[in-house]
Amino acid sequence: MSRGRSFRIRLHVIVRETAEAVWQAAESLIRFVDDAAIAKAQATFARFDSAGQQRMTRLHGGRRGRLEISPKLWAGVGLVRDGAGTALVGDPEQVAARMQEFIALGIDKFILSGYPHLEEGYRLAELVFPLLKLKPTTGRKSGPALNAGPFGESGVAAPIRPQVAGS
Repeated sequence: MSRGRSFRIRLHVIVRETAEAVWQAAESLIRFVDDAAIAKAQATFARFDSAGQQRMTRLHGGRRGRLEISPKLWAGVGLVRDGAGTALVGDPEQVAARMQEFIALGIDKFILSGYPHLEEGYRLAELVFPLLKLKPTTGRKSGPALNAGPFGESGVAAPIRPQVAGS
């Protein structure tokens, strides 16, 4: 990767302690979505000019039977949600291994989310992050890490911390 270039990937994450539990969790996200809702959403997405949305739609073609589009990548969210609709699914070791594969391909930043947001974030931090090789924060002498490599906060305001009242 050349200096100054950054490659990011946007994914939802569904992680559970077992493969059986993770697939149950994935299916639970779309269990109340009927075929009519899928058809309506897919018809709407077909009118979008976005090349990314067109590619997303082609991954599964609006069919429930084609949602595992690659090992540990599930496109179920994209049946009825526009934009990023692919989820990285698996047990902690599987998710960490897949993320390391992306890193080896040159991905240096991850934009991750899940449903429900907070709960899935906690699962990811508790179950997967300990398995990843995170870069130490550079330039800090003490205190909490502000950017732990490709999985931490980065941006203009990341190093700015609010002042504690009375300090």
